[in-house]
Amino acid sequence: VFAGVRFTLAGILVLIFASIKEWKVMIPDREILKYAVPVCLAQTVGQYFFFYIGVAHTSGVKGAIITGLGNFIAILLSCLAFRSERMTGRKIAGCVLGFAGVVVINLMGNSLDMGFKLIGEGFILIAQLSYGMSTVLINLFSKKVSPVVLSGTQFTMGGIVLTLMGGRLGNITTGGLSIIFYLALVSAVAYTLWSILLAWNDVSKVAIFGFVNPLCSVILSALILGEVKQAFNVGSLVALVLVCAGIYIVNRRKN
Repeated sequence: VFAGVRFTLAGILVLIFASIKEWKVMIPDREILKYAVPVCLAQTVGQYFFFYIGVAHTSGVKGAIITGLGNFIAILLSCLAFRSERMTGRKIAGCVLGFAGVVVINLMGNSLDMGFKLIGEGFILIAQLSYGMSTVLINLFSKKVSPVVLSGTQFTMGGIVLTLMGGRLGNITTGGLSIIFYLALVSAVAYTLWSILLAWNDVSKVAIFGFVNPLCSVILSALILGEVKQAFNVGSLVALVLVCAGIYIVNRRKN
């Protein structure tokens, strides 16, 4: 329900922004809804329904590592299932390096057991499949309709569905409302920019940057939570080099 409120608000913010930009009220029409529904089911509903349940039933390390597979899955689906771009050795190498960086950053000082539960690790993997599918769909549909309106519409619909799945917000405070608004703004800005990038670029060129997420988390933890020793060490440096190398290899232009 927390995610539902957050994403509903994010969608409304995006549609308000689109309306201001176009100087008219951007009400989704039948054409937008035709593309927004499958994106909504894959990204907001499918991804976050399985992700939140899965994270609650596994360790943070395994959850973060499996989440890193989402970028790899998006590229594989784009190349092999939808054939919207060609699979190359550079793309495979970039994904392997990026994923290696995610593994390194999450295994620093942590142990990793090989246990696997459907409701834990399995659900997180399903969430990443949903993420990969939504990334490819956004890439395809954003060429047909406005990526900004598409993003705002699917967020609003998906958020309402998640909110109606049950649960309730208990102790509502001014601070809590501020946090929800902030997180909604984060989603509105980040995912709308993501949709615009996917409208103009191959999935592989954009999805590979997803491997930067865990590095940003570590750096922000150091700056905000004071976890300096955990963030600035050899392991973090190795992870940074691996991820950057993967991004460079996938996006490098031939002479």
